[in-house]
Amino acid sequence: MSKHIGSDFDDFLAEQGLAEEVSAAALKRVIAWQIEQAMKEQHLSKKNLAERMHTSRSALDRALDQNDGSMTLATLAAAARALGRRVEIRLVPVGEGPIA
Repeated sequence: MSKHIGSDFDDFLAEQGLAEEVSAAALKRVIAWQIEQAMKEQHLSKKNLAERMHTSRSALDRALDQNDGSMTLATLAAAARALGRRVEIRLVPVGEGPIA
């Protein structure tokens, strides 16, 4: 019988050393989705957002790529500012928030 049967998925990820990587990937997907939703609300193309951010369209594409976890806080802040938003980052105890 597998030692993981009945165990918590978060425990499994931690045992495999994957918890932080999975959490970061999930967070990146949420952030990319939020940026895309704000762009839709404002009827803003990627080209226009890139111009507002003073970056290239290809750099914006990389930032929004849900499979590329390399978005920096500076890029995130620039995208938020260009969309009239702000970034809010906080630490919460394990077990709280959307990514527990």
